[in-house]
Amino acid sequence: MSPPGARGRHEVVVRLAGGEAERDAHFRVRHAVFVEEQGIFTGTDRDEHDDDALHAVALAGPLVVGAVRLRPLDEPGLWQGDRLAVLPEARRLRAGAPLVRFAVRTAAERGGALMVAEVQVPNVAFFLHLGWERVGEPHEHRRIAHQRMRIPLAVADQERAAGP
Repeated sequence: MSPPGARGRHEVVVRLAGGEAERDAHFRVRHAVFVEEQGIFTGTDRDEHDDDALHAVALAGPLVVGAVRLRPLDEPGLWQGDRLAVLPEARRLRAGAPLVRFAVRTAAERGGALMVAEVQVPNVAFFLHLGWERVGEPHEHRRIAHQRMRIPLAVADQERAAGP
């Protein structure tokens, strides 16, 4: 499953996984990144949160090349974004930012006020660029340094009002 090359470049489209095939592809992307590439999980990265979460996919043409999971937490208005993954061979397509923006916008549209995420430390600058802020100090999670981050979901409302 190779993404389109420079000659056949496709715009990245992000949406909620539509149907079983796209949801399966979402899980395959996560598996490729978190189990095979990074070794953060053994066997699978799926957990009990997958049953109730929203699963978004990034598509380059017909291929699912990225994924992110989002879900409301117990505290009213608080959402969690996690499992952001882009296939190594598709990273040049820059699907990460559209996935994060989609998650933020979707949570805001569903009544969220704040989104939090546990971000691998090497990716903190990327999230800061997208308007997120650090919360506290870095900590270890699954043997990897992570930074808790957050973004007020009113930012998504402002972006939507400003237009494309």
